[in-house]
Amino acid sequence: MVSVRDIPSLDLLRQRDDVRTLTARYGDDATVAALRQAADEVRLHLRQSGTLPDDALTPAEAITGRTAARLVAQFQGSLRPVINATGVIIHTNLGRAPLPATAVRHLTEVATGYCNLEYDLTRGSRGSRSVHAESLLTALTGAEAAVVVNNNAAATLLMLAALARGREVVISRGELVEIGGGFRVPDIMAQSGCLLREVGTTNRTRAADYAAAAGPRTALILRVHPSNFRIDGFTERPSLAQLVDTGRRLGLPVVEDLGSGELLPGLADEPSVAASLSAGVSLVCVSGDKLLGGPQAGILLGTRALVDPLRQHPLMRAFRVDKLTYGALEATLIEHLAGRARDTVPVRRMLTLTPDALHQRAQQLGAALAGCGWTVSLVRGSSAIGGGSAPGLELPTTLVTLSRDGWTADALEARLRTLPIPIVARIVGDRVALDPRTLLDGESDRVVQLLTW
Repeated sequence: MVSVRDIPSLDLLRQRDDVRTLTARYGDDATVAALRQAADEVRLHLRQSGTLPDDALTPAEAITGRTAARLVAQFQGSLRPVINATGVIIHTNLGRAPLPATAVRHLTEVATGYCNLEYDLTRGSRGSRSVHAESLLTALTGAEAAVVVNNNAAATLLMLAALARGREVVISRGELVEIGGGFRVPDIMAQSGCLLREVGTTNRTRAADYAAAAGPRTALILRVHPSNFRIDGFTERPSLAQLVDTGRRLGLPVVEDLGSGELLPGLADEPSVAASLSAGVSLVCVSGDKLLGGPQAGILLGTRALVDPLRQHPLMRAFRVDKLTYGALEATLIEHLAGRARDTVPVRRMLTLTPDALHQRAQQLGAALAGCGWTVSLVRGSSAIGGGSAPGLELPTTLVTLSRDGWTADALEARLRTLPIPIVARIVGDRVALDPRTLLDGESDRVVQLLTW
């Protein structure tokens, strides 16, 4: 019969080999604190039930087991890597774009030492961090100038605050959108201090509506990419050429929030920065971690006359990015500029995978999982781009569906999220489905290892 008197002292517990291992990994203070808490829990359990918890054979085993579990949970942190098997390429909930290997290497080089973040190597004096990535961005898009901030919401806010505070900005009612996370264009405009001037209707706006609304207090014409929704049917929207021509006749710059991060024309129905600038748009802002496939960032590109005031605005310091973002962004841009992005930038590679290649991947993954005891079938399905890019565009894929006796689809999907490396999947019909499109290099093997029960 085990009793409270059988619980070893703290000094004896600390001499155990398994506790010494915990101390080496997590530090003495944290290990001692966890031992004390675990001993209190075991002591209370013994008093209440007369038995040891957790099917332990001895009090020491019960205490060290709970100590190890407590320390693992305490030191794990909340941000963890996961395997994205959903088929959503730019998955906002899963961190959007995975970085290219070259970006990770360059980021590591920049992070583990000093760098010229705000140092001009030519002059040997203080420089400006806002110039980083500019030459790469202008070479890719043809913009005169560019500047980077911490996300596209910040880019929009900075653009409006610096160029239109206290003045009117004309925008179509059909573009007063809300995207994920409660980001609403009217709210951002209000925070910038500019005055919203709505024109047209939800489904139809003409160039003449912008011209009729412009007046002495008008600073800009703003065009916003609808992002994650489309309006079909009885609709009308002026082309960029028509809108730019209207702006020129009124003496007003046209600025555009594209959001998706498509720098060059490539993805069907998705507007690009280069196309907008070629059409005469004066300033464009986009995200860095969507179709560009880089780190979270807001990128503003356009004429120097509009970009330079952004660098000098007080909000620029609040929105500026650090050396890690610049390092990852520049390396990603180099892949695009060198013409390698389709093969080296994960988002671009996933976008261009062929149905045949995906079917072959699904066959290999399905065969390996069937060998581990899973009931497997391959079904046709579709992947999504995500991140508010190209809404409604479905990419054909082959899904690997899983089932096992005694498990419902909901229970199995939840179980996958508790694995040492969580697998985030989706449910199709009554089965859990894995989409090979969003599995990174080597992750198919990892999935098999994790699902070998």
